[in-house]
Amino acid sequence: MNAGSLVASAGINIGLALVVLSLFSVLKKQPCNASVYFPRRIAVGDDLPLERRFSLRRLRPSISWISRAFRLSEDDVLRHNGLDALVVLRLFKFGIKFFTVCSVTGLLILVPVNYTSEKGSSQSTVSHSMVPFTISNVRRGSDRLWVHFACLCFISFYVLYLLYEGYKGILDCRIEHIGNHRHRSDQFTVLVRGIPLCTEHKAHGCCVDHFFSKHHPYSYQAYQILYDGKNVEELQRLAASIERKIKMLRQKARNQNSGFVLCDIFRSNVADLGMHEERLQEVCHQIRLLQCENILKQKELSVAFVSFKSRLGAALAAQTQQHVHPLLWITEFAPEPRDVLWNNLAIPYRHLALYKIVGFIAAFLLTVFFIFPVTAVQGIVQFEKIKKWFPPARAVQLIPGMSSILTGYLPGVILNGFIYIIPYAMLSMASLEGCVSKSKKEIKACSMVFYFLVGNVFFLSLLSGSLLEQIGESFTHPKDFPSHLASAVSAQSDFFMTYILTDGLSGFSLEILQLGLLIWHLIKTHIFSKGTKIDPYLYGFPYYRVIPIVSLAILVGMVYAVIAPLLLPFLILYFLLGYAVYVNQSAKENDDRDEMEGQTEVNRENAINAYHSPWMRPVNLGQESSSIQPLVWS
Repeated sequence: MNAGSLVASAGINIGLALVVLSLFSVLKKQPCNASVYFPRRIAVGDDLPLERRFSLRRLRPSISWISRAFRLSEDDVLRHNGLDALVVLRLFKFGIKFFTVCSVTGLLILVPVNYTSEKGSSQSTVSHSMVPFTISNVRRGSDRLWVHFACLCFISFYVLYLLYEGYKGILDCRIEHIGNHRHRSDQFTVLVRGIPLCTEHKAHGCCVDHFFSKHHPYSYQAYQILYDGKNVEELQRLAASIERKIKMLRQKARNQNSGFVLCDIFRSNVADLGMHEERLQEVCHQIRLLQCENILKQKELSVAFVSFKSRLGAALAAQTQQHVHPLLWITEFAPEPRDVLWNNLAIPYRHLALYKIVGFIAAFLLTVFFIFPVTAVQGIVQFEKIKKWFPPARAVQLIPGMSSILTGYLPGVILNGFIYIIPYAMLSMASLEGCVSKSKKEIKACSMVFYFLVGNVFFLSLLSGSLLEQIGESFTHPKDFPSHLASAVSAQSDFFMTYILTDGLSGFSLEILQLGLLIWHLIKTHIFSKGTKIDPYLYGFPYYRVIPIVSLAILVGMVYAVIAPLLLPFLILYFLLGYAVYVNQSAKENDDRDEMEGQTEVNRENAINAYHSPWMRPVNLGQESSSIQPLVWS
């Protein structure tokens, strides 16, 4: 890739980012888009900073939201958005601090040393390649390599200092956070799996009480056995569907109860309404029957939540092996009540290994199939080599500027397009492994996405790029392949520059625009829910998608900090824009874990009450309307 391709990529990405961010600043001012861009404020009932009457100010782009994002303090982030959001924003701050110092060091010291090296003075400088600014321009055994080594030592010590300060700050925040929520139910509760069946009573519950009363007599308090409620869950979905139909018919009845001409239509709606209400009563009656004590005992699972009188007792029970048999009485810390994946608790513990193997195989197959798009992308990057192997490809050069766009902008767009679906695919694969909570599922997906990106996007890009560039010499002189690969690392710096530009400028700007959600909102407003009030779009923060991609950018920057310093200014722009975008996103998105912190603080004596299975809770229909709101538990 030459300098013209890099300039084309930078120009396209910067132009696209400016257009999208300007469009966002305009759309955000429109009251009709408030449920998209201000969902949390609507949910809590705050006043929106929007002008209801039309003015030219609403059509004028502004950048005030960027300055407000950088003025937001960490205490405000921690108070309004939670500890997880603070960790993500500190990750961006770490990138800004680290790569600012690296950029100053690289641009003032390393770039002049690389460009004026002996190898660079002997070769022609007519070429527009970026190689003269990288370490590849310094010949092997040069006396100037000590400068690179000294800068590498300085950068290494600096990043260790930043990591120490960052982890120390997060640890202090976490200790303070735990201290402020010391009466949460999950801190006194343990999840127990692999409970044996009592041969005398043909049940699991009596075994739980007997076992913990015997082995933890001073700290054990109570237990809650879990039940298989798949049938109840299906009936709940059916009841929710009937409830929506009833609400729709009542709305139509109100609109039509205004004229004699519509009398027949009104009577038919009233008849349908009565039929659906009777059907709803029947479904609720079936749910009550399934919730009877005799029916529940027949559906007991070998899983229970056990509460203790102290946090120390719960910690000892969760962190020690309870039985000599490795598949019996398996204990772990209980997730927060709103974080539990109830369906996964029905999976027998001895089957979890099989579920993990299935998830691993699925992730492995996805990794193997991802080799093809990465290799294709590298083939586009190595366009000069492709023209030698495939002469008809030279026809692209007949269009002015097309070659630069093809090699500079297109590879990053294609790769980021494929990468965009990877987090969602990995989240689905993590669901296959039977995680007991949403948090564990997201943590598993986060690690899977990061290892996938490191293996496929980083190392595979280097390998495929080096093989395409040195394909002849690699097979004729296999002993020289390591040295060819080492030189290919610096040769691939151009590709990673375009990747960072595309992922940062275009990716972050489209992230804050919420184009898919905005289109769905327009369709829902003007077609499906015309004339009705639209609920705010509250979604959890996509940690499993943001953290791995940002971590990959940090990895790329650390590798190329000494090898290709010209990459570092692009990373600073990447983290600055990413910080502003995700401050805005974390402020408008809803994190279920933040809600759980406020709603699960209960007295430790009643901690087990928070872990009642949602299928066990009673159904109560209001007398005024047959609403099934009590059926929908969160």
